[in-house]
Order: sequence, then structure tokens, then C-alpha cells
Amino acid sequence: MMHSIYASLAALALTGPALADEMKLAVTTSFHNSGLSDILLPVLTEDTGIEVQLLVVGTGQALRLGEAGDVDAILVHSRAAEDAFIEAGFGTSRREIMYNDFILVGPQADPANVGQATNIRDALWAISGGAAPFVSRGDDSGTHKREKSLWEVAGMNPESAEWYRATGSGMGAALNTASGMGAYILTDRASWLNFGNKDGMMLIFEEDEALFNQYAYLPVNADLHPHVKADLAEKLEDWLVSDRAENLINGYEIDGQTLFTFNAVR
Repeated sequence: MMHSIYASLAALALTGPALADEMKLAVTTSFHNSGLSDILLPVLTEDTGIEVQLLVVGTGQALRLGEAGDVDAILVHSRAAEDAFIEAGFGTSRREIMYNDFILVGPQADPANVGQATNIRDALWAISGGAAPFVSRGDDSGTHKREKSLWEVAGMNPESAEWYRATGSGMGAALNTASGMGAYILTDRASWLNFGNKDGMMLIFEEDEALFNQYAYLPVNADLHPHVKADLAEKLEDWLVSDRAENLINGYEIDGQTLFTFNAVR
């Protein structure tokens, strides 16, 4: 079973007369690795008094935590899995919050000439030649789900290929593996921009419409799990679609590059 990383953020006003309300939010490793949670959550606590405990996992595990009622809400990025979660009655709604995109990164020498591709299908076919390894998260995350769908659209199932290496790890760890191996990897742009081990690696392929990456917020259904803090989940959702959150999301940059774009409908 996938290891969960618990990331708790203390309330800002530690000397205040009362503790903040607490709730649990399952988020993807790519969202957490981007650094955006460190920007949003202290301000959220300041504005609302809600203290959010993050459970940092892949999308698949986040959805399973929601199904079991182990969290109050989830923030993930895999539309088909989200729709199935809602249709099964585990969540009450799906609210789009922000987006970025997926990219392919790899060794600066680009031995497979992936950078010459004009679309993601051709890029994957170039990688399949085996000139360098390809690292997959292999963890049922939103990124892994998208990767598998891209291979499928390209007409390939590379999981048994010698050059295909599944790690079963989060985005940051998978990027470190790719860097160490001189391998190609699919990552979200935000995690790549916030990644500190870029030596020998570079962005190889980007800007295909199939690489669009939408994040959505799903409150867990309190009718199935009465202990779920539906009131706090609703307050968090209201804050995530507020002007305050929009400005923080759109204003979060690394090296002058925006990591996420707010697109919630109010």
C-alpha cells in the first residue's frame, strides 16, 4: 500500500485564545511538491481559522481515502477517476480550481531526439526506441493515469519493455530517479519548476493539448461518513474560489514562470 506523507501546518496565531478548526485534505504529491500548499495554507488559516492537515498521496490513493471517509475532502487531477468518485456517491460535488500542464523532461543530450517531435504521440514513439530509459511513477497517481492514457492513445503498452522503469513513488522521488538514470519522465510543470536536482536534465517536450492538467476539489459525502467535517470542507471550497486564493495561485511563480492558473467558476 502506498506510503502516505502527513504534512501538518500549524495555525499562524499560536498564542491565540482558541485552536483553529482542523480538517483533513488529501492532495497529490505533484501539488505538494510544487510548493503551492506552503503559500496557500497559512493564508487560509489566517482568513478562516481552518487548520488543514494534508495527506500527500497519489490521486488514486487520495480517492480511496475519500471513499473510506478518512479525509474530509480531496484535491486531485484525474477527471475520469473524479467523475467515477462522484457517480458512486463518495463525493458531493466536483469544483475545478486551477490548471497547469504536463511536460516531458529528460537528459540534455536528448538521445532519442524527443525534442524534434511535433506532438506527444511522436514524442512517445521516439522514447520507445529505447535510446534512454523512461521513468514512470507507477503509483496510480493522476500523473501515472495520464501517462498510461497517453501511451494507449499512441498505440503502445510499454510496461514490459526493458527501457521502462516504474518506481511506485511520488513526483519528486520519480524526478530524482530520472535524473540519476539520465531518463525521460512525464511530470507536471509545477513540480519540474520547483525541482532542485536539474543537473543534466531539461524540458524536452511541451505544449500539446493532451497535456492539459486540471485540478479539482471534491468534498467527501458526509451522508456516507457522518464524522466528515462537511462544514469545514465547504468553507475551504469557498476560500479556494475566492479572490484572495485566485491572486495567490496566479501570483505564485518560480524564476518568473507561473506554476498554476486559477480557473474556478464562481
